[in-house]
Amino acid sequence: MTSPLTRQEPVTVRVFTQRFSSTPRGARLARRLALHQLDRWGVPHGTDTSDTAALLVAELAANAVTHGRVPGRDFELTLSYTPRLLLRVDVADPRTECRPTAPGEPETGAVVPLADGGRGLLIVEALASRWEILDRVPVGKTVRAELDLG
Repeated sequence: MTSPLTRQEPVTVRVFTQRFSSTPRGARLARRLALHQLDRWGVPHGTDTSDTAALLVAELAANAVTHGRVPGRDFELTLSYTPRLLLRVDVADPRTECRPTAPGEPETGAVVPLADGGRGLLIVEALASRWEILDRVPVGKTVRAELDLG
């Protein structure tokens, strides 16, 4: 006896990678191009997924520019999108020191209530399904945030 075959949709992972200058202008451009690329992949501007991705890219790019900057070196944005399943945002910079506290690790510093900064990764923690810090070969680090879409 043969079993009926079930039709499965092919899974296509779309990937976008771009390097940007480690400047505030580069961080803004990274956010804008990420939203443009998501729109091209069928995630329209103004949707929850698009808005969340914009915030994740903005925070991670701003951190790369502010804390991961090495003069003369760029940061890199990679988006990986699996429709209806997962959006992954990777932001890599060339700096190995000044690593942020990874999820689940004890905080090395307290958030000062009236300070101008220090809340970026709290936003990432709140918005992303999960996030982590990875070593980058040959040098640097990658901060990865994933957003479950199912």
